[in-house]
Amino acid sequence: MKILVINNHGQYNHRIHRTLHYLKIPSELIPNSTSIDEINEKEPVGLILGGGPSIERTGNCFEYVKELDYPILGICLGHQIIAKAYGGEVGSAGMESYAKIEITIKEENDIFKGLGDTMKVWTSHKDEVTKLPEGFKLLATSPICEIEAMKHETKPLYGIQFHPEVHHTENGPKLLENFYEFCKNYSCQ
Repeated sequence: MKILVINNHGQYNHRIHRTLHYLKIPSELIPNSTSIDEINEKEPVGLILGGGPSIERTGNCFEYVKELDYPILGICLGHQIIAKAYGGEVGSAGMESYAKIEITIKEENDIFKGLGDTMKVWTSHKDEVTKLPEGFKLLATSPICEIEAMKHETKPLYGIQFHPEVHHTENGPKLLENFYEFCKNYSCQ
């Protein structure tokens, strides 16, 4: 019942893994060059696509989001990978920033369960999803980014621009626990 954290060479990938460990959520940090067969052999209940410096260094992540049938949570660059894989657009943020902001939760869907209408989060905006992919719905927005969170309408794919793994994000651990609960329930179907 473990989560695989896909390392996209970003500074927060190890922190995601450590945060899951602190939450007693079994996880393993693996390189983004891991093959689909190797991932299936590990029998995860879900994947988290971590952040990273560039979309050019994302290894096999596009294959993961298109070919695997596990719940996937994309964080920052992982969010952008999911958007691009399904025809969305990614561009430079209007205002590059690393800051605590307040997001507005449009739909308390699975990962935002029990978190209320707003949430203060730590976000890094250098690039962001600028056009929602077809078949996705908007879950959260903010004054500096229209698409802070999204979900595929039929597949278990979630993307968030912000970082739930850092202590600056209120209820970040709860969001990760919600994702894990969703993964466990999904694997029982």
